Amino acid sequence: MQIFSAILFVLSASTDNFVVGLCYGIKKIKINLPINLLIALISSIGTILSMELGNIIATFVPNNFTNILGGSILILIGLWAMLSEFNENKKSSKAAEKNSLSNIEDILSNPENADKDTSGSIDLKESFSLSIALALNNMGLGIGASIAGLNIILTTILTFFISIITISLGLTVGNKYLSQKLGKYAAVISGIIIILLGIYEMLAK
Repeated sequence: MQIFSAILFVLSASTDNFVVGLCYGIKKIKINLPINLLIALISSIGTILSMELGNIIATFVPNNFTNILGGSILILIGLWAMLSEFNENKKSSKAAEKNSLSNIEDILSNPENADKDTSGSIDLKESFSLSIALALNNMGLGIGASIAGLNIILTTILTFFISIITISLGLTVGNKYLSQKLGKYAAVISGIIIILLGIYEMLAK
């Protein structure tokens, strides 16, 4: 059942990728194949690093407690993702601060801002900031998944390919109405999937 858990993890982690693709599709901003591959590669590296960190943490946790701890972390992350979406609706608009964290949050909230030169396509430099934003956004999820016992190699491979697919799919089907709907509920959908994965991992062994 490892592949089932890995697929759930990657699907929830790739929700942002899909919505980003939708936003770019609407704005007619292109992401060519090499750039898509780079985003998938950096996402995969982020998955490896976060899951390796989770493995290190797991060495200090009793074996019979790892699934409970990992599952609990995933459930908390899922709840946090959903609450963050609700809180986001209450925030007033503020001027973007000039630091890396605010830039990452801005890129995820408004993906088209990654196209800084307004060229209509994402170049190598612009794609790097987008890739880092997506990878950092899923660090906690990777740590929890690793502690829960997901296979790192399988999860990383799935991350690479599903990242490519979700961004491409988002670009293809992007339209304003669909983006607004999915963008509005993306965090909730992702949160529900993460919570289900956490419950599954707690009960699986």
